[in-house]
Amino acid sequence: MTVDSIVIIGAGMTGGNAAVTLRGEGFRGRIVLIGNETAIPYGRPPLSKTYLRNEGGLDGWLVKDADWYASNDVELLASTTARSVDTHERLVALGADEPIRYDRLLLCTGGRPRRPDIAGIDLPGVHVLRTIADCDAIKHAARPGMRAVVVGMGFIGSEVAASLSQLGLSVTAVMSGDAPLTNVLGDELGAAMASIHREHGAELIANDRVVGFEGSTSVDRAITRAGARIDCDLVVVGAGIELNLDVIAQTTIELDNGILVDARCQTNFEDIYAAGDVANQLHPLFGRVRVEHYNNAEKMGRFAARAMLGDQRPYDYVHTFWSDQFEHSLEYVGHAVRWDNVAIRGDVAERKFLAFYIEDGTLRAVAGLNRGGDPELDEGSELHACQQLVARRAAPPIEALSDERVDLRELAGAT
Repeated sequence: MTVDSIVIIGAGMTGGNAAVTLRGEGFRGRIVLIGNETAIPYGRPPLSKTYLRNEGGLDGWLVKDADWYASNDVELLASTTARSVDTHERLVALGADEPIRYDRLLLCTGGRPRRPDIAGIDLPGVHVLRTIADCDAIKHAARPGMRAVVVGMGFIGSEVAASLSQLGLSVTAVMSGDAPLTNVLGDELGAAMASIHREHGAELIANDRVVGFEGSTSVDRAITRAGARIDCDLVVVGAGIELNLDVIAQTTIELDNGILVDARCQTNFEDIYAAGDVANQLHPLFGRVRVEHYNNAEKMGRFAARAMLGDQRPYDYVHTFWSDQFEHSLEYVGHAVRWDNVAIRGDVAERKFLAFYIEDGTLRAVAGLNRGGDPELDEGSELHACQQLVARRAAPPIEALSDERVDLRELAGAT
């Protein structure tokens, strides 16, 4: 089929990179990029880190400058909500405006912050974080000496807790597990991250959850299931995201923990693709995965653009992500939702080590705390070697992974 018109629903990092790649690959047809934020496509990592702490703007995180879209004949419809998709007529409805026809459709609708069913969650002073506007609201409210409660210590919660502590607020974090990020990183790294936050003055309440907020004109107290009553001036809820799937609610696009796509990001409709947070991809290495990190959003958007133009290669990216909290840097390669063994190389007490996640003898992922280097930028780094090992489904001896005398780069080359 001749492809004359491509519509992209979702103008975040994924959609923006898809549009740029389409033009870069020589596509000269119509491109419509629909987004419900006022901002042009940008990366979200600074919203929980440098931008939140007033240490920098977002210029370096823009997919392209504002004038690029018009200069390259990309119709960027900001502050616009796509209402529905007609898969038979190949139309995207935009409320009262005329529907837009597509030959190819890319769904990268992402998600919105989950707002748990907690009494008082709508009180002024209770915040979530996803957009620039969300971040600006937190920045406007946060002042040194104030008391902040952070609900949830996943990546967003942990990074926000660190940033608020750095801004001079007194932080109390409530989490359902034993330590931050244990479900993703395991006990060793979780305990290390907990000690880092406590060292910077945060109070961590583990194995508990917030069940209510109290206040007359704004929030002034959080109540936990175990009975803790935490006085506070502001709250940030980091409870993950709910996927934005409303636009395809009336279609037969297959769903299961996101939009089901094959290795090429194609849905059960040959002319419809999905990428980014919302895509549950059949990955050649990891099986079914849905990944919510920046690196995947950027790369999957580019890949989906090429796939829509006929590229038959699978999206086999060996996932990476990072998290900066205080002066500490966490890097991760691979994808592991379960493991039966963890090998440690380095010094946990010094917070400078690698953790290797092994399932049935196969290395599935590696995390480095203040060690390993950036696998995306430094091909000579330890974590780049680990990325190669994961990609090859390597099953090195645990003793070799733990032994500092064994060079991981040589091990990757030998494998």
